[in-house]
Amino acid sequence: MAMTTSFGAANTVIPNDPNIRIRSFNGLKPSHSLSLGTNLRAFPVPYASRSSVVRAVSTPVKPETETKTETKRSKVEIIKEQSNFIRYPLNEELLTDAPNVNESATQLIKFHGSYQQYNRDERGAKSYSFMLRTKNPCGKVSNQLYLTMDDLADQFGIGTLRLTTRQTFQLHGVLKKDLKTVMRSIIRSMGSTLGACGDLNRNVLAPPAPLVRKDYLFAQKTAENIAALLTPQSGFYYDMWVDGEQIMTAEPPEVVKARNDNSHGTNFPDSPEPIYGTQFLPRKFKVAVTVPTDNSVDILTNDIGVVVVSDENGEPQGFNLYVGGGMGRTHRLETTFPRLGEPLGYVPKEDILYAVKAIVVTQRENGRRDDRKYSRMKYLISSWGIEKFRSVVEQYYGKKFEPFRQLPEWEFKSHLGWHEQGDGGLFCGLHVDNGRIAGKMKKTLREIIEKYNLNVRITPNQNIILCDIRKAWKRPITTVLAQAGLLLPRYVDPLNITAMACPSLPLCPLAITEAERGIPDILKRIRAVFEKVGLKYNESIVIRVTGCPNGCARPYMAELGLVGDGPNSYQIWLGGTHNQTTLARTFMNKVKVQELEKVFEPLFYYWKQKRQTKDESFGDFTNRMGFEKLQELVEKWEGPAKATARYNLKLFTDKETYEAVDELAKLQNKSAHQLAIEVIRNFVTSQQNGKGF
Repeated sequence: MAMTTSFGAANTVIPNDPNIRIRSFNGLKPSHSLSLGTNLRAFPVPYASRSSVVRAVSTPVKPETETKTETKRSKVEIIKEQSNFIRYPLNEELLTDAPNVNESATQLIKFHGSYQQYNRDERGAKSYSFMLRTKNPCGKVSNQLYLTMDDLADQFGIGTLRLTTRQTFQLHGVLKKDLKTVMRSIIRSMGSTLGACGDLNRNVLAPPAPLVRKDYLFAQKTAENIAALLTPQSGFYYDMWVDGEQIMTAEPPEVVKARNDNSHGTNFPDSPEPIYGTQFLPRKFKVAVTVPTDNSVDILTNDIGVVVVSDENGEPQGFNLYVGGGMGRTHRLETTFPRLGEPLGYVPKEDILYAVKAIVVTQRENGRRDDRKYSRMKYLISSWGIEKFRSVVEQYYGKKFEPFRQLPEWEFKSHLGWHEQGDGGLFCGLHVDNGRIAGKMKKTLREIIEKYNLNVRITPNQNIILCDIRKAWKRPITTVLAQAGLLLPRYVDPLNITAMACPSLPLCPLAITEAERGIPDILKRIRAVFEKVGLKYNESIVIRVTGCPNGCARPYMAELGLVGDGPNSYQIWLGGTHNQTTLARTFMNKVKVQELEKVFEPLFYYWKQKRQTKDESFGDFTNRMGFEKLQELVEKWEGPAKATARYNLKLFTDKETYEAVDELAKLQNKSAHQLAIEVIRNFVTSQQNGKGF
């Protein structure tokens, strides 16, 4: 029998079901072949004198046969294996005078929370910089960390902060020579970028509202515990950025206990990474926690969705678990697809960390490592089916999952506006277009956060919440915010409230076309189409735009998703629902940005004319009508039926005023009604004094 070089777990459970086989990861090089830099701290590993197999978990080794097939691995898997736990060659590359790092270091720095980028608007030599992404479980940001990030954006970035769809900051434009200074500043402000990118657990989402309610508090605590459980332990992050100094924070004892538990063969007992091992996970891994009805976190789009289940007295008792969600796909490759999570089962509250760990280990052991397009857990579950997946997870969990508990309908909750926290304080949720904090808005937010010593939360919809506000502060804060253009939600166009876009061009290397820079104009054009076909101002749809098919802004859950599929071109997705529980589908390909109205006009016109009830949403309408019929309506569209001109007497009491406003509006390519609404809204904003919630 061949000897085994193993970073693996002892006492591995082998499923009793003969139809279930936990596939081992074969073919890694023995430990003595690692390429180590001169300044690296190597960890001792067992040595195998013969041709060795490194498995993710120790399992009995079958006798070798005469023919042996080497398991194919992606290039990134080899880079991880040779990196000495995500150190080499990044540690050496950071010391060079070059403005960029090499290919291997580019992959490794993701685990540290950074992507190498360059400005694609510029021609000639590439101007490299780095994007840093923070890790903020539940979107929680302390006063100190917010002020630090604000300073770093001005001193080392491009002068803006970007709020993300996973409740974190992104800081763009950091030069390589400044990376260590920026990282050290974040760490010393009790922040972190560790694991914000890379093949491991990303930021754990939770409802951002600082409500003093048992279920919300329990969901947020659970999210923080899951984040701690799945944080890398080998010290590579602190070695790289603060010279090995450990910034100590107390971990809850239940987290330490769950991480160290190896009673079901989940751990690498001799490895500095007891859960991840040398290879970490096959791809990124995403977790969200929430409470019933609150789908502010897009719960079904995550690898694991965790839902608090409480008794009739409001006491949390356990959790429902969804598994297998994920957004990313590849154009013109039908074997890649977005997928919704599906119910796995229920666990008592004391078992949640063990259940999550068992799911992660199942993906670690069985997720594909040969082709990264298929490495997410959704493809494993799609291939196996939920029953087989559940059976394998139960081997690592050590128990059977209980039946999934019944849940009420989901709702999208923005948490915008003024609300009672439940402890005497208030919180104020502010809409930030596409999450980009810049200019006067950035200056004003800093002044308020600094003056009143406020903590903040980032929402999964790229917005920000100011927390712990005394009631006496409400009026002055509201006035200052309004003067800076940070409006209460009732003064923001409803289309903007639920819209999202990824950053895309010019810095994202994956972008095919515009998203963040393009969506303001797209939203204005959609509003104009709404008015043209007679839809009311308060009627809205969920619109999401991404510059590529990877789905960072979760466009496949939108009622109208625009996914970049070429220069100035979008794939159009329809059929998502307002509460983010239905997956959209591809409606049209290669629609040029200047021709979007040719699709939007007939869709919105027939939604208004043919919806079954006034409350039928656009997403429900498109699903009921069917895409074949909708495509026929688009192809035959010749414009809305001409109606007799009439004046909106709510705005114009006489013909002369209407004609004067109409003449001015035409100069701005607007209707008289649009211009009048804008003038009125701007006046109200300037007079807004903070009265009422």
